[in-house]
Amino acid sequence: MKLRRKNKFAPEVFTSSLNDIMFFLMLFFLIISTMVNPNVIKLLLPKATAAQKQKQQNESVTVAVDAQKAYYINREPVAKEAFEEALKTVMGAREDRSVILQVDNSVSVQDLVDVLQVGAKLDVKMVMAVKK
Repeated sequence: MKLRRKNKFAPEVFTSSLNDIMFFLMLFFLIISTMVNPNVIKLLLPKATAAQKQKQQNESVTVAVDAQKAYYINREPVAKEAFEEALKTVMGAREDRSVILQVDNSVSVQDLVDVLQVGAKLDVKMVMAVKK
């Protein structure tokens, strides 16, 4: 009489750690997908701290858009059609290619985006001025 043992080898896959791996992969791809969005215009918002020094008014270039959608570069009025060319001539070959952007809160977002697109086209860093 031949007795067989019931100890057959059965391959198993332990899946207890797969939940953790899938969670980390999901987080990774969510973070990466938000960073790769090409339609985003990046703004550098200033931080209001007491220790921060401000530049002299004559060193920095300011662009302002008031409630009537009038454009100003360094407090001089500029027509909307000539805004890009005027900003190009003001920036010239400046070493510091940053502009302080002052926009009235009643101006539509599309007008703000138009100004930011001109800055992106001219490779100018836009810094939005805010109140404390």
